[in-house]
Amino acid sequence: MTRAVRFHEHGGPEVLCIEQVDIPKPGRGEVRIRVKALGINRAETLLREGRYIEQAIFPSGLGLEAAGIVESVGEEVEGLEPGDAVSVVPPQSMVRWPAYGELALFPAELIVKHPPVLAWEEAAAIWMQYLTAYGALVDIAELGKDDFVVVTAASSSVGLAAIQIANLVGATPIAVTRTSAKRSALSAAGARHVIAMAEEDLAVRLKEITGPRGARVVLDPIGGPLFEPLTEAMAQGGILLEYGGLSPEPTPFPLFTVLSKSLTLRGYLVHEITTDRARLQAAKTFILNGLESGVLRPVIAKVLPFEQIAEAHRFVESNEQFGKVVVTL
Repeated sequence: MTRAVRFHEHGGPEVLCIEQVDIPKPGRGEVRIRVKALGINRAETLLREGRYIEQAIFPSGLGLEAAGIVESVGEEVEGLEPGDAVSVVPPQSMVRWPAYGELALFPAELIVKHPPVLAWEEAAAIWMQYLTAYGALVDIAELGKDDFVVVTAASSSVGLAAIQIANLVGATPIAVTRTSAKRSALSAAGARHVIAMAEEDLAVRLKEITGPRGARVVLDPIGGPLFEPLTEAMAQGGILLEYGGLSPEPTPFPLFTVLSKSLTLRGYLVHEITTDRARLQAAKTFILNGLESGVLRPVIAKVLPFEQIAEAHRFVESNEQFGKVVVTL
């Protein structure tokens, strides 16, 4: 038996319980790791609330990101052995493969030997953010030199990863945040321009920055009324990639703007990359090279102990963080 986080009903962070559970030995093609750190994501708070694309099966585990040491491997697993320091590519189902626990079981193809220069906290903060940003910006939008890319929720872990990747490929990242409180931090993190949308006219500022060209790429997890000023400032033939839905307000479809500019508004899930072997391999190579060179580096907002998992969820939901919230074991 080992400790793991589970919940027996939907609700706030208080429904999360640390319980004794049995984690089976790894089967064919599986790896069991002893977890050292967990990355906390919005997806987990949405599953807990019953608002995620996947439904919990009670009592349900949760969690998508972990880093730790390989404890045991199943049959037909090659290239991994007990003692290896590894991190986990987010599985398609966190209900089937929950990460929140002292021991966790995953398919071997999702286990990566990360660069040894990374601490456990950093290793647990790699894959969700960088795979999400890479898949949208590089794999799909083919972001490149001289492109403007608008990144909303810019102080989130995915937002910061997107800024780093944009700079790596030579694009110009424009960070959109709610107020000026994080302006200097975003500039220090690599944002070429920062817009505080509660204090400035978003469409006007985007047009001032991008000029007649407009922004070819937009990466957004919010939706809602934001679609209208974002599309208004986009380039002809531009693409908006929506990977969230955090706004409680309806999301309008800006029909005439989309028609006049031939825009693409595209829903995107990181599973598009993680379930495609060739695309995942390309993504891992890009990200690992960036990590090893130091151009990509996870930003950690706060580190909390396992016993404070509910507090970690509260902090994620506060929108006060700058970067990734990590829990250590």
